Amino acid sequence: MTTTTAPRAQDPARDDGDGPARSAAVGAGRIYAWLLVITGAAGLLASWVITLDKYRMLEAELAGETFDTACNLNPVVSCADVMESAQAEVFGFPNPMLGMAAYAIVIGVGMSLLAGARFPRWYWLTMNAGMLFGVGFCTWLMYQSLYEIGALCLWCNLAWVATLLMFWYTTFHNIRHGFLPAPAWLRGGVAEFHWVVPLAHIGVIGMLILTRWWDFWTS
Repeated sequence: MTTTTAPRAQDPARDDGDGPARSAAVGAGRIYAWLLVITGAAGLLASWVITLDKYRMLEAELAGETFDTACNLNPVVSCADVMESAQAEVFGFPNPMLGMAAYAIVIGVGMSLLAGARFPRWYWLTMNAGMLFGVGFCTWLMYQSLYEIGALCLWCNLAWVATLLMFWYTTFHNIRHGFLPAPAWLRGGVAEFHWVVPLAHIGVIGMLILTRWWDFWTS
């Protein structure tokens, strides 16, 4: 009698080989590579649109006119309020300009992996650290948007989700290959339930948005 086992959900951070890589440089599976390309493209699109809208707002202001962005839907979903805030230019220039550079790099890494590139440990950890900075910055912007500015930007929301996904799956990739120290049970959990943490993280953000403007959403 033969037995069969149910297939496991494939981990986007999983390499083509079985188990942690032993070589000094490792590549990645196609699913993870495509995830980097897609999330990088989503973040780049969001950053590009926000930058264009910011330019048009400044142009209209100089002409003594008012530019109404396409995502100004209501008092809560109001991209203009976010773009005109001090938090939108933390480093002395519009935040999306930093995003355009960072997300373009992520797309480049994803395309390189699709072409068969392999990178050493320091490269993976540097990328992970950069994405950790991105998540921290996005988290600060989330707080500012919800509790200081009091408005949401849909394009910003897209960039937040893209950043969270690329960060978590890069972290999982580094855990699987031993670049980040982790016990065996955690490495196994990452392989089996890789979708849980990103989904929970995004779910928490959704709940914060829902409860912050509960009266508005339910009126």
